[in-house]
Amino acid sequence: MYRVWNFIANYSVLLIGGALIALVWANIDPVGYRHFVEFPLWFNGWIGEEIHRWDMAFGPGAELYETGDVERVLTIHYLVNDLLMALFFFIAGKEVWEAVVLKRGALRGRKAATPLVATAGGMIGPVVVYLGLAAILGSDTYDAVANGWAIPTATDIAFSYVVGRMVFGAGHPAVRFLLLLAIADDAGGLIILALFYPSAAIAPVWLLLSFAAAFGAFVAFNWLPRRLDRGDQNRPRSTWVRLHLSWYPYAVAGLVSLFAFTQSGLHPALALLPLIPALPHADRAFGIFAEAETHLHDVLNEAEHALQVPVEVILFLFGLVNAGVVVTAIGAPTWLVLGGLLLGKPVGIALAGLLAARVFGLGLPDGMRTADLVVVGLVAAIGFTVSLFFAAVAFDPGPVQEAAKMGALFSFVAVIAALVAGKLLRVEKRAV
Repeated sequence: MYRVWNFIANYSVLLIGGALIALVWANIDPVGYRHFVEFPLWFNGWIGEEIHRWDMAFGPGAELYETGDVERVLTIHYLVNDLLMALFFFIAGKEVWEAVVLKRGALRGRKAATPLVATAGGMIGPVVVYLGLAAILGSDTYDAVANGWAIPTATDIAFSYVVGRMVFGAGHPAVRFLLLLAIADDAGGLIILALFYPSAAIAPVWLLLSFAAAFGAFVAFNWLPRRLDRGDQNRPRSTWVRLHLSWYPYAVAGLVSLFAFTQSGLHPALALLPLIPALPHADRAFGIFAEAETHLHDVLNEAEHALQVPVEVILFLFGLVNAGVVVTAIGAPTWLVLGGLLLGKPVGIALAGLLAARVFGLGLPDGMRTADLVVVGLVAAIGFTVSLFFAAVAFDPGPVQEAAKMGALFSFVAVIAALVAGKLLRVEKRAV
């Protein structure tokens, strides 16, 4: 197995650092923290949070701003969560795309069947536990928290990978199984975000602009140069485009797509996904976090390499503007999210994995035991990044959102649970 990118270490440190700063700040000066996160950068009529949501989120002091006759406000929170996080989801989407379309992609063929079934169980299980416990707590609680059902479905791919290596060792087949599961979980999360959490009423006509930008970039800078190079082994036109233009034309198309998504009603963080199929890509993928991918110089991988440092900074900002929760905010949503992650996800993964491996006869990777499924499920219960993201889009600012975020933050308990389960179930750590 290839060595892990420095990206994953920086990701972990910067994201956790931002989250810790936010937690301390919010508990020392909650009003100051809230005013920083919701600081209005631009009052306007076409991009940002709706003005009434901003009033509610900013709280006392909002009346001091002369908003004029505007409908939206661009805040620091919106800038990070809705616009800049599009770069993070671009990287996640790129890995999913390669895993699905490339001939040797990780999510193709029989080898991916059991992880895919386990992923389905790991997404259904948390929903059942979350909504089931909410129903037990009564109709008032259920009505208040039901929209957060997707929060515990998430798996933080980077943190899970780090913990998986700690528990199993870098050479254990369960680590690759976990990565496949996490990539598929990311794909499911993107679909959930698009279908169930639109930012406003859907305006499909704007999506035509997004897909037109992606298609235009594909034709002009991918298909046409290759078409003109037919029969010429030197491929001068496509080589010139790759060397001199690289991913920059697609960045312009991405900005157009980002604007279109802000108007379409779909969450703008998904705006760069239509661009991924348009970029020229390699005919193979070594997998997320594989150092070998730094040696691939197709346009898609070059774009990912260029985004590495910006995304690290964005994840720091993401932790800073989302994790600032007052500790007294703990409530029913906290325990529902935790129950979904720590109970629903491991049980769902274990049961679905057993169903696929034993009943459907798909089997497990060589060297992986049935007991390892339980440990994989606990490792995958670390929701953190995407769970925080879902909490922010599922609920309006207020006590319910704060309590749900606490559940996402507390999902780090899964690290201890996974390490203990690894010892109890006698996981055999394996080096590369």
